[in-house]
Amino acid sequence: MRILLALAALALTATTAAAASTTTCSAMCPFCDAPTLVLAEQIQMCDHLLLGRYLGGTKATDITGGSTRFEIVDVGFTLGDRYKKGQVVEFPVYYGGNKDSKYTLMGPNDRLEDWHAPSEVTDAGWAYQAKMPKLATDPKVQTERLLYFLPYFEHPDQMVANDAFAEFAAAPYSVIVPLKDQLPREKVLQWLVDEKTPVTRIGFYGLMAGLCGKPEDAPILEKKILVLDADFRLGIEGVMAGYILLKGEEGLKVLEDAKMRSKVAVDKNGKEINLPFSETYAVMQALRFMWTYEPDRISKDRLKQSMHILLDRQELADLVITDLSRWKDWSVQDRLVAMYDNQDFAIPAIRRAIIRYLITCSQDKGPKQADGTQETPDYALKAAEQLKVIEQKDPKTFADAKRFLVR
Repeated sequence: MRILLALAALALTATTAAAASTTTCSAMCPFCDAPTLVLAEQIQMCDHLLLGRYLGGTKATDITGGSTRFEIVDVGFTLGDRYKKGQVVEFPVYYGGNKDSKYTLMGPNDRLEDWHAPSEVTDAGWAYQAKMPKLATDPKVQTERLLYFLPYFEHPDQMVANDAFAEFAAAPYSVIVPLKDQLPREKVLQWLVDEKTPVTRIGFYGLMAGLCGKPEDAPILEKKILVLDADFRLGIEGVMAGYILLKGEEGLKVLEDAKMRSKVAVDKNGKEINLPFSETYAVMQALRFMWTYEPDRISKDRLKQSMHILLDRQELADLVITDLSRWKDWSVQDRLVAMYDNQDFAIPAIRRAIIRYLITCSQDKGPKQADGTQETPDYALKAAEQLKVIEQKDPKTFADAKRFLVR
């Protein structure tokens, strides 16, 4: 959403996570694939929203762009009463169409050449557009507005279903949370396990199942998580986050054992397979979500402990170190310094991440005193000393790490 990650991106890519020691997350859902503009945003930029019946037109030639005529059969809105039912409008460009179909016509001012290309629409699609509530900036109104889109999830009209989903995918998580008791719980669970559900919605439905679900729903999510039906599962991180919402620390432990400590998994045929890297990274994304959006469900110290499990994973260490730096977890400073000299982790990306961690740690300050001053904590002073040692023995990596440090 502009949560919910937008789902923009709390779900940091490996490249971004490795490159930054501090990263701000987008408000959009980290588990959703929202379009650049939802339909309401497109409509809001228009002065006219009309329903037209295709009358035909003249094809383009080397001299002209042709033309297309529509009869207006309904009016969503029109500035200054410019257009009325029964009126014929002629676009100065040719569009192929079907005389048995209706089309959405919308655009700014009266220059039809500036309008959107006519879009074929069903009666249900037109009703959905014409009655759509306006965009809002007030969070309470945003929440109320989303109620309009709830009945349209998985609607038979694909345009309607996609846009209704996109409205939620583009919404802040904090705006969706108040709707948890009104979400269609049973339908969400059904969509989550339905093989026909688009994979781009799995993360959203998984998270919603956790938000509106009951404890007895947890086994459905757990099975979805533990039984692999593909090497890479788009949206499984949202299901994991939803599972943690339902099960709390107990659910987190299941993920730790199955996806962080273990390196094997079970496929849908009951066969043991190697655990894909993407499954473990998905847990990391779920932990990031809980840290940012649900800090009261699992304590931050407990989330840090989970992330510590992955420090020994060579292929993930730089990403983990980056997260721990963002989370101001300075408890692993000695462990990281020892890792710097460990040949098993003598990888430039890991060493740069350690240096950036130490730099950020060395810059941390204690609480403000009454006189406005801030003391430098002992761990920060220690990090500064560690940096001097590393700079002396490995000046090139040190310089590279500082060069690409994002402040």
